[in-house]
Amino acid sequence: MYQEIVIDPITRIEGHSKITLQLDEQGVVQNAMFHVTQFRGFEKFSEGRPFYEMPSLMARTCGICPVSHLLASAKACDKLLAVQIPQTAIKLRQVMNLAQILQSHALNFFYLSAPDFLLGMDSDPVKRNLIGVAQNDPKFARDGIRLRQIGQMVIEIMGGKRIHPTWIVPGGVNSPLTEEKREKILQMMPEALDILQRVLPWYRSTLKNFQRETETFANFPTLFIGLVDKNGNFEHYDGFFRVVDSAGNIIVDKLPSHEYTRIIDEAVEPWTFMKFPFFKPMGYPHGIYRVGPLARLNVIQGFGTPIADHELLEFRGPEHKPVLSSYHYHWARLIEMIYCIERMQQLLNDSNITSKHVRAFASPNSYEGIGVTEAPRGTLIHHYKIDEQGVVTWANLIIATGHNNLAMNRGILQAAKNFVDGTKLQEGMLNRVEAVIRAFDPCLSCSTHADGRMQLAIELRSHEGELLSELRR
Repeated sequence: MYQEIVIDPITRIEGHSKITLQLDEQGVVQNAMFHVTQFRGFEKFSEGRPFYEMPSLMARTCGICPVSHLLASAKACDKLLAVQIPQTAIKLRQVMNLAQILQSHALNFFYLSAPDFLLGMDSDPVKRNLIGVAQNDPKFARDGIRLRQIGQMVIEIMGGKRIHPTWIVPGGVNSPLTEEKREKILQMMPEALDILQRVLPWYRSTLKNFQRETETFANFPTLFIGLVDKNGNFEHYDGFFRVVDSAGNIIVDKLPSHEYTRIIDEAVEPWTFMKFPFFKPMGYPHGIYRVGPLARLNVIQGFGTPIADHELLEFRGPEHKPVLSSYHYHWARLIEMIYCIERMQQLLNDSNITSKHVRAFASPNSYEGIGVTEAPRGTLIHHYKIDEQGVVTWANLIIATGHNNLAMNRGILQAAKNFVDGTKLQEGMLNRVEAVIRAFDPCLSCSTHADGRMQLAIELRSHEGELLSELRR
């Protein structure tokens, strides 16, 4: 008879989930499952809504990354309108998305994951939180809060509010950026860059203390997927799909983002509400891939900004091969934050950024639209179909967190096999299993779906755990 360890809930993540570890009679981990236990179903209740409501509706998918959903949705609606978006509107959308990535990465690194780096994986769980971080290193805690505040303030200055702004609309943005607002945003950038250039060397210095975690936190060969521009450089707003394997070989390149169905399909399992996207040419479950900061740094040629490019070389090391350990999502997140600051400065110093021409108007000219962006946690896909009246008849969202579902499940199994001893349980063992999930920074509130119905299972077991009867629908 097998034994089970259930970690419920997983702490310091965004959303609700649990982990089940199955052990044999000797206490050795045999299987691990990452369950997402909440269901929201935004795709279904968007059916019947006018298409122009979709951006503001989809922004409500998540309170952490509303800008990412707003942007992907607006881009899908741009395709329904089939209009040319003004260049200034594209740049303004990019600035807001960079601010979104900055504030979200800061939230994960400083608030959710730093307690493990700063206080240790085995530290007292009562103190292993943001309050403990603030007591241990007040300046570090203030830096994290300030960095996230800057990202949120940029969003508020541009969109009118920090959460669920509706400034990005089909065809462009609602209003131009004034000179006053541009200067206000630019004035905050040096402080943000200074914080990151202090924290990044400190973080690199901690890696020697986490060598075993680096070796076992989802450290295995997979594919990596991300958007790149026409030259293969970092792209977060638009671009082409690039897929690389664990050796760095490019196996798909310059695939237009609206052709995502050529490489990505989805599967479901009865024990979780999160879907399992997979690389279609390799099938399910073999088509495992990763997205997000680690994947993006593995697929690009470079950032195109000086400090981030320098840090990218350090990240890849002398062999310039893909980095396989998911523990290094944290490192990649810091480098991306540097890029966000550098790129926002470039865009805001563009002489046309305050142009008044920021929106194109049209009626629907297409019945199908696909919007793809890079959200903080990875590639985000919104795909809509409408009828002749512009009413949504079908919608599918492939969320950044969902792409990593296969890798997260395999990752917790790898970590559990290395750290969990069922005959002598210690809290730090289970914290390491949770920390694998934190490395991916899942945002579960916007990643929960079902394949057309709610999955329900009722099991009747004997006192010895034997399954006597089972009912599923």
